[in-house]
Amino acid sequence: MNVDLFITCVNDAMFPRTGQATVRLLERLGHEVRFNANQTCCGQMHLNTGYREGALKLIRKFVDDYRDAEVVVMPSGSCAAMVRELYPEAARWGGDTELLREVEDLAPRVYELSEFLVNRLGVEDVGAYYPHRVTYHPTCHAMRVLRVGDAPLRLLRNVRGMTLLELEGAEECCGFGGTFSVKNPDVSAAMLADKTRHVLDTGAEVCTAGDNSCLLHIGGGLHRLRSGAGTVHLAEILASTEEEVFA
Repeated sequence: MNVDLFITCVNDAMFPRTGQATVRLLERLGHEVRFNANQTCCGQMHLNTGYREGALKLIRKFVDDYRDAEVVVMPSGSCAAMVRELYPEAARWGGDTELLREVEDLAPRVYELSEFLVNRLGVEDVGAYYPHRVTYHPTCHAMRVLRVGDAPLRLLRNVRGMTLLELEGAEECCGFGGTFSVKNPDVSAAMLADKTRHVLDTGAEVCTAGDNSCLLHIGGGLHRLRSGAGTVHLAEILASTEEEVFA
């Protein structure tokens, strides 16, 4: 397939290896990956903080950039959920019927990485090798909005050399929530404390997830505890092979 990669702001600015891993993984599976260098933010931060007009400008740009795409894949459940679930709502709020039509045409072709692999391609074993103890945190947007279900776990269970450890309270939010962590720092920190405790209780070396925004939060908590455990995006684990462990 011809796959357009939407890298997301967080990955572009802070976690470029995740984008590199996504490209490596998809190309290894035989797909052509295209990267639109003019891509910008999906508009989620703007919409979530009440800047609807700013969000609509970014939504229109996203549609212009990807209207002809066969599929758009994102290593982020949060941004994929924004496009699939909130773009239509934003177009309705803005009273833009043409934008709504275009969004409704494009949204079904937008995928979070794990759901693309498992649900669209029917692939659960990507030939990955990752010799570490790993636990998985299901992010809120992927789990509750996109409903990717156990797609990430089905991929992880087929990674050779890896010990997958069950995370207690896995479905509980890590406490990040974008601007939630800024507006409600005490609550956010308490939720993070619960999450990091559960991660450390597994004995895992690595906590993985499909969103680097959540991993940034969890990783910060683990670092402050000097725990020795770290975080790695799902794409980086899936891109690793016996010849080269990506992360």
